[in-house]
This record gives sequence, C-alpha cells and structure tokens, in this order.
Amino acid sequence: MTSMLARLPLVALVLAAALQPLAAQDRGTLTPRVLPPLANPDDPNLAAKELFGRATSGAPMQARAFGFYSRGCVAGATALPVNGETWQVMRLSRNRNWAHPDMIGFLERFARNVPRVSRWPGILVGDLSQPRGGPMLTGHASHQIGLDADIWLMPMPRRTLTAEEREMTSAINMVRADRRDIDPATWTPEHLKVIRAAATDPQVERVLVNAAIKKALCREASGDRSWLGKVRPVPGHNYHMHIRIRCPAGDASCRPQDPPPTTDGCGADLDWWFTEAVLNPRPNPNWRPPPPITLAALPEACRQVLVAR
Repeated sequence: MTSMLARLPLVALVLAAALQPLAAQDRGTLTPRVLPPLANPDDPNLAAKELFGRATSGAPMQARAFGFYSRGCVAGATALPVNGETWQVMRLSRNRNWAHPDMIGFLERFARNVPRVSRWPGILVGDLSQPRGGPMLTGHASHQIGLDADIWLMPMPRRTLTAEEREMTSAINMVRADRRDIDPATWTPEHLKVIRAAATDPQVERVLVNAAIKKALCREASGDRSWLGKVRPVPGHNYHMHIRIRCPAGDASCRPQDPPPTTDGCGADLDWWFTEAVLNPRPNPNWRPPPPITLAALPEACRQVLVAR
C-alpha cells in the first residue's frame, strides 16, 4: 500500500511552533521548528493530529465541513488574509488562519462591523483552524471543521503590526485574580459592544467566554438581552472570545451542536461557575488524559481530505 505520507501534500517538513499547549497569551516564534517525517504514517494507532498537523495548504475540494466541531476536518478551507482594513491575524507561525469559506466571510463582515458599533478600529484574530482542520498538535479540542475562531479581547491598533509584534504581543487578561469577576483595570464598555455584535449575528451559534466575563455581560447588558443566551461560560477564555458559527446551509456532512438554552443564562447556571468546587476543584488522582483521536475515529471523508492534491 502506498504510504499516506507519500500522498500528503508538502508535509515532509512543515513549519510549526513549539509543541506545547498554546493560548492567546502564549508567545509565538520568529524561527518556527520543522517537523520530521513520520516513521509510520499508516499506523492505525497514530494520533490524527500528527497527520493533520503536517498539512500546509487547504484540500483542493468543494468546501465541506465533515463531522463535529471537536471531531472532524474541513475540505476547501481558505486562509484569512493576514491583513485587512479592520483585522490583523496574530501568531502567524502557527499557520492556523485557515477556515471554511463561511467562516472567512463571517470574519470579514464582523470585522467591518466592529468599528461601527464600538471604538475599536478592528479585531485581532487568533487561531482559526489548520489548513485541513482536524485535531491540532497543540491546544484546542475543537477548531477542527473550520467553523471556530478566536478573537482577542483587545482592539486592533491603528497601524500594521510587525512580524515580531504578532508573535510576541500578549493578549490581555480580562479576569480578576480570584476569577470571580472581571478585572476593572482591563474590562471596558467596548468589550460588551464587541461581544454583543458577535452574538447578535444570525450566523453565530455560540460565543464562548470565561464565566467572569459572562457575569459582567449579564450585569451590564441593557435593552434586548436575548443575545446573552448565545454567550456560554467555559473554563479559560480570559483573553479571547471563541466564536462558533452554524453548520453551512445544506451541508449534511456537518453535525450541528444542540442549540443553546433560550434563557439569558444569567441565573443559577452561571452562579454554579463561582462555587468553591468549580473554582478550586480537588485533584482527582484517578484522572488520566483521554487517548488521542485516530484517523479511524474521524469521518471517513477525512482520509480523502488529507491526501487530496
């Protein structure tokens, strides 16, 4: 059988950041490492992230999102240009500014809207997906089907950032040290306006933020509060918001997420996040990390996505 590695496009050596968990506040690098070829790429027990992490360009196929946000891949992904009038892409060394064309279109539209609804000149875009989606070598359980995007919770500057600034600038923590509320030294009314602009977009399925940020939104939002139901509290996410858009219309290969609750999410469910058991959980000595996702655990179409030229 022909080796999968021989059929993968441009993956013998690929630029990659250091192989550690990555987040918005983690620095990138101006001298990315190269990944060596895989010794046995057809090993059925090989983690799928090793294969998808070596793809450097999108699969030249009809745009499709295969599977679920946290278990799938994407065909026909395109790269968001690193500079736009109202956006700039950060951490270019990660090569994660790829997404389904629906997400690219949303981001361009959302970025244009941000200066209209706030004082921000534009947005700083963090991780989208890998060129062919799939599990990532570092960070992110989701971002696999090209429909997730991280937006930094700080405005784009009114100038073009240098390559060094894109790799070394840290995002800003919005959450107080005790994690029970936002930090008033960093949180502003403009943050509410930008998050609301994302959540009120009909294409957006969810906006994921730290529970302390959700608390601030619940406290400060006025008028129509129906959009708050889309804003869901999750661990982390102190530095960025995670925007998830809906499955593309008519794409039966994409598995949608259950819709969020119809309430604003500002009651007892939110209070739970600030209980002692959640803020300071006891270590579980029996916990073990789950085994990595293999190619066999992804939709069958992801094999073709990997090898498409």
